[in-house]
Amino acid sequence: MVVYIHGGGWVVGDLDTYDGIARRHVVGTGAVVVSVDYRLAPEHPYPAAVEDAWAATRWVAAHAGELGVDADRLAVAGDSAGGNLAAVVSLLARDAGGPPILFQLLWYPSTTFDTSLPSFTENAHAPILDIDGCKGCTRWYIGDMDLTDMPATLAPARAENLAGLPPAYIAVAGHDPLRDDGARYAGLLVAAGVPVELHNAESLVHGYVAYEGAVPAATEAVGRGMNALRDALHPA
Repeated sequence: MVVYIHGGGWVVGDLDTYDGIARRHVVGTGAVVVSVDYRLAPEHPYPAAVEDAWAATRWVAAHAGELGVDADRLAVAGDSAGGNLAAVVSLLARDAGGPPILFQLLWYPSTTFDTSLPSFTENAHAPILDIDGCKGCTRWYIGDMDLTDMPATLAPARAENLAGLPPAYIAVAGHDPLRDDGARYAGLLVAAGVPVELHNAESLVHGYVAYEGAVPAATEAVGRGMNALRDALHPA
């Protein structure tokens, strides 16, 4: 079972716009995929999205028998803002003692909220997502929250302890402001003893999962992530 959490800066996206990507995770992994339609900002700012993603994950685990899946083979996946939420769900599951998350697939996630990282300057005017888009979505998502003391359920990279989290595949893109954000989280996980595979699709931009089948580099990069998730769910 894969709980898939869509991207869109916590402000756009729904089950219909991400239907194709959710189905691609079905084909790529041979798993049942539950796509989460969480509440969006600014009407529903943080922590509404976290609450919904966490509730959906617990519901899936509790109803595994009805869904015909193995509750011990549960993974989370998400892209961009959804990658943020998938990482947060993994933290929440660890701290709550379950449900056990077997693997986390994070496509170009937002984890640090640190715009001083080099990629935010290097790719400040990148296509698809630029620095203004990052800052605008963040402001809508967090509302009036003070960014000087962010909880881990907002910025998982700022958790005091990352040990004991599920293995992760983190995919980033060369021409993406979030490139170094995902790479930083991968490094922090490795330092905490978490098995991580980091892949940088150097020629691609944010959101490249949507370009699979049209852009050869995206097709190759998506295949890598899907293979990692499939192998975790179906060990030899």
